[in-house]
Amino acid sequence: MHINTVSYILQNPIEYLKGVGPFRADLLKKELNIFTFNDLLEHFPFRHVDKTKIVAIKDITTQLDYIQVAGKLIHLEVIGERRSKRLIGIIQDYSETLELCWFQGINWVQKTLQVGQSYLVYGKVSYFQHKPQITHPEIETTTLYATAKNFLEPIYPTTEKLKAKGLNGRQFGKLTSTLLSLITEKDIPENLPDNVLQSLHLINRYQSFVNIHFPIDTINYANALRRLKFEEFFIAQIRLGLTKLQRHRYTQGAVFDKVGEYFNTLYQQYLPFALTHAQKRVLKEIRNDLGVGKQMNRLLQGDVGSGKTIVALLSMLIAADNGYQSCLMAPTEILAQQHFDNITALTKHLPIQVQLLKGSTKKIERKKILEQLQNAETTILIGTHAVIEDVVVFNKLGLAIIDEQHRFGVAQRAKLWKKAHPAPHVLVMTATPIPRTLAMTAYGDLDYSVIDELPPGRQSIVTVHRYEKQRVMVMDFIRAEIIKGRQAYIVFPLIEESEKLDYENLMQGYEHIKAFFPEPQYFISVLHGRQSAQEKQTNMQRFIQKDTQIMVATTVIEVGVNVPNASIMVIESAERFGLSQLHQLRGRVGRGSEKSYCILLTSFKLNNEARERMKTMVATNDGFAIAEKDMELRGPGDVEGTKQSGLLNFKLASIVQDKNILDIAKQEADILLTADPDLQNEDNAALKKYLHSLNGKTAWSKIS
Repeated sequence: MHINTVSYILQNPIEYLKGVGPFRADLLKKELNIFTFNDLLEHFPFRHVDKTKIVAIKDITTQLDYIQVAGKLIHLEVIGERRSKRLIGIIQDYSETLELCWFQGINWVQKTLQVGQSYLVYGKVSYFQHKPQITHPEIETTTLYATAKNFLEPIYPTTEKLKAKGLNGRQFGKLTSTLLSLITEKDIPENLPDNVLQSLHLINRYQSFVNIHFPIDTINYANALRRLKFEEFFIAQIRLGLTKLQRHRYTQGAVFDKVGEYFNTLYQQYLPFALTHAQKRVLKEIRNDLGVGKQMNRLLQGDVGSGKTIVALLSMLIAADNGYQSCLMAPTEILAQQHFDNITALTKHLPIQVQLLKGSTKKIERKKILEQLQNAETTILIGTHAVIEDVVVFNKLGLAIIDEQHRFGVAQRAKLWKKAHPAPHVLVMTATPIPRTLAMTAYGDLDYSVIDELPPGRQSIVTVHRYEKQRVMVMDFIRAEIIKGRQAYIVFPLIEESEKLDYENLMQGYEHIKAFFPEPQYFISVLHGRQSAQEKQTNMQRFIQKDTQIMVATTVIEVGVNVPNASIMVIESAERFGLSQLHQLRGRVGRGSEKSYCILLTSFKLNNEARERMKTMVATNDGFAIAEKDMELRGPGDVEGTKQSGLLNFKLASIVQDKNILDIAKQEADILLTADPDLQNEDNAALKKYLHSLNGKTAWSKIS
């Protein structure tokens, strides 16, 4: 059975399509990555204009968003100079006049439009001096409107350079129409199994492409959109599922078949607190993975303070019980030091050696650590990027744990796997909660554990939003808490990705805070990126030992700093931070038994999104709810750790808006792969062929 995936006609270079030519083709390639007929076919409209709906200008209200009006152009003139130069047009219908405005492409628009001619105008309503106007409208003569066969007209994404060469959002439709007249159903063969199409009542692939561009009505459009969104999710889930199956089937891992003296001694005698049900469940999942002879590849996520470190330590003790070494890699020296302090304190009664390796480790000490590691005296190595250097050689590495995994590149992580054969078991941890839909798409090739319960005794943090003018009140509150014996963090943002500006901003803030809290009554620690590792460590220790009451810092302290006595977190210019970062910073307090507070200090002028972020932070302490909101506000591609190329390159589907379709696609993919893991069935031949055609086209991020 021969199955084409992309027909020869769709592989044609775009310059061969009537209406394109070499010059426009070059622009299409540079501006929108449209190289072939198929690329144009998959350049989808972002909306359709219902050409039957025309609003009278007198009926325009602030409730309307995009509108279409019809009338005569009665005035057109350029006003202003240089940067303030703009083209103003006035269109008049039977009821009123409306101003049109262009800031770019002025010469081209002037050549195209004629005063006295009737036009159909479409665009987003904005207000200037309390009067409605449309900026950069889409505009065409009403004669074109009168002869249009199709009343749902597609509008396509374009760019200013393409518009200037006659390819605006509407004119793309003419090219796509020309393309569709050249192809038939055999050029767009089906790639989904028949039983999936039938059970979900999906239209075929060819019809969905025709109807996504030129639908007869809104029902046909909705059916096309549903089919193509489902296909994107389904293909992604199948590919992730196949990767996972291959790993389970072919990657060998050391067998940790016993839980022995190290684990049991700590668990039964020296744990400072009882594990939560969630921690026990996750440990059980990890123990199962470690015992089957396949390489573990597990993502462990848990909210700030949920107790991931103790799960990591107990996992490393299972490795030790089976004669293997472990490694824990953290993104900063502060966090690596903290892990070392916590783990050495917890294991002090056990006959194992824990070592710390950082970039700043002295040469003599480093030499000793490397020797002890190589001759198996060291059981657990904790460190920063320093642990992946070539000179670091393990005697028998069995488990590699990465903390805050999104801060390490794929190549960096892979270096760690190469330090043992077979490759070590892998546990990657993150305290940045990942929304469920994002985990299904971005990390779907990993096994997945969640600690969704906080240890008993942890109090929820009281979060409030205050404006700059309330600063004195905030400082008075900090003073009152310090008198009670508490400590406070005051954090400044990284402003312009410029170390110099960040440093100046921080030091300026430090001077202001010193004015409120003068020595010798109060002492302040300062922590920022320009300091040496030794300075950071010294300032951190002063704060931990309560020699200073206030820590003024940049976001260096975002991850992992643990001072139970600190009960106040003030975040300066909080509007400059993303939600997940605000939540991470808030997690630095609330670690002791005292009531803790997070104060979000902002300027009075906030845009809607910043206001929404402040509202969310005040309303909830739930990291997963915050992660969902963050993804909704910023989009999945901007959520930390998911910016790798090709990770979420869906053209139509959205993991924010289309959760239901994603759930169904995951379910269908799981059913199919359970029944036919090698895609050998005749029913899945088209799907298998299509997957082969995609090989190498999508850079799915791999943890190992």
